[in-house]
Amino acid sequence: MAFPEDVLTSDEHVVLHLHPHWKALIRPIVVLVAAIAAVAAGFLLLPTGLTGTVALYVIAFAAVCWLTIWPILVWRSTHYLFTNERVVLQLGVLSRERRDIPLGRINDHSMSQHFFERLLGCGTLTIESAGERGQSVLTSIPDVQKVQTTLYDLVETHHDKHSLGDDEMREIMADMREGKPLRTDPKKA
Repeated sequence: MAFPEDVLTSDEHVVLHLHPHWKALIRPIVVLVAAIAAVAAGFLLLPTGLTGTVALYVIAFAAVCWLTIWPILVWRSTHYLFTNERVVLQLGVLSRERRDIPLGRINDHSMSQHFFERLLGCGTLTIESAGERGQSVLTSIPDVQKVQTTLYDLVETHHDKHSLGDDEMREIMADMREGKPLRTDPKKA
């Protein structure tokens, strides 16, 4: 369930590739340990009757599938990808949902951490972008402070790369005063 590299453009590269924080795996692991303990206790303590033992195995198997395997698959198939051009949010095990937020459309981003999230080193990152969907909330982001700083750097670098500086603007204005045709890229002239 790795992120497919073929969704990236030719000049795009991955800066951060994250899954939700490992705290999402605590409950599935506790359920797995409890199911193994219940099966072991049932094997030792239940009478050798077939009905009770089979029922215990079926319940334990269902609990492990529903409360352990499925959450691990969800965790593994949730991707938070930060590239030099966009932020990609992808979720889904059987069906897939993906949202791309171009760096040029990001208006604001903020992070928050509750007390226990600070202890575990994770938090929530909120990205506000121009467009119909507006706000995206990414929960359980590992090392959320570093991720927010990286996102800030990406947005600023993207903005600087795609905007004209003072020197380029002066050249364009001088060319316009002289009646020269406009150039599409003043840096190449």
